[in-house]
Amino acid sequence: MLSKLWNKNASMMVGIDIGSHSVKAVLISKSNGGYQLDAYAVEPMPKGAVVDRKVHDIEAVGAVVRKIRKKILSSVQNASVAVSGSTVITKTIYMDVSLNDDELASQIEIEADSLIPYPLDEVSIDFEKLDVNESDPSKVNVLLSAVRTETIEARVAALDAGGFHTKVVDVESYALSRASSLCIPMLPDDAADKTVAYIDIGATMTLFTVTEDGNNIYTRDQLFGSEQYTRSIVSYYNKTFEEAEQQKLSGDLPPTYTFEVLAPFQTTLIQQIRRAIQMYLTFSGKDKLDYLVISGGTAGLENIQELLTAELGIHTVIANPFNDMVISEQINEQALALVAPQLMVASGLAMRSFSPCHI
Repeated sequence: MLSKLWNKNASMMVGIDIGSHSVKAVLISKSNGGYQLDAYAVEPMPKGAVVDRKVHDIEAVGAVVRKIRKKILSSVQNASVAVSGSTVITKTIYMDVSLNDDELASQIEIEADSLIPYPLDEVSIDFEKLDVNESDPSKVNVLLSAVRTETIEARVAALDAGGFHTKVVDVESYALSRASSLCIPMLPDDAADKTVAYIDIGATMTLFTVTEDGNNIYTRDQLFGSEQYTRSIVSYYNKTFEEAEQQKLSGDLPPTYTFEVLAPFQTTLIQQIRRAIQMYLTFSGKDKLDYLVISGGTAGLENIQELLTAELGIHTVIANPFNDMVISEQINEQALALVAPQLMVASGLAMRSFSPCHI
């Protein structure tokens, strides 16, 4: 069962976000009623070790995690990690409100057989009671999460090889939703009562989650990311993938790249975000979003905040989960600012140290 790892009473943990292009790690502690960033680390991932969020080379990922372990320099050995993509299934189901947890677990295993398109002996399942169903008070909304067991085992093995003990396996979209509370102070004063979308654009996967009045109400993953931008540089300027990645980060590209590569990618990016927003609006029946928060490596694109605000007509900010935190004296704040938008999921995972709930 996933619940063996999805521990509801977790101790201090390093949040580790395993991506296709890098591994990100964050360690957070409580400080005078708020949070303190104690350590963070970002290490590049060998190409092909993780593809479409699936670990293909446990040994290679473990070697990267070992580098993370050395950089974190902490006695904390427990870690939280996340799964995402096509191997993860989440559904809200409706169960009798009178069932206790044991009865609910038994009933859900019966229900799961018809809901999950994999043999149950290949799947790890967990569930979380949410709230009483508004339409039918005799029912309770229950969040069911299921993932291929081999997906969990690969991540656990990689973390074990890197010197960590996996305490919690979460879902990436839940981790992003949890970290959303860290960015509320960056938005106008009324944001806590408004509808806010958080979009984390990774190398190959985009996570889209929406909160309203501080509660998560919608999540969706889509296959799109900054790798498309890198591949355009590769094909346009006859570079290797590694050269393109480096020059993308350093800005060492021909002056003409702005309209040859950057502008077309920005157009595609806007289309993807607009499509995600429209799907949410159709699903929810709402007319608009109030605010938009962008994170991930793509958040570093020049003028992206202004561009999205202008094109989408939605007040947009670039995520910094550490904006309102105490920062450890050992951390270089200038270096942190450059990568902070990439650390949203890792921050949400680190917050599992203090959050016993599913998000």
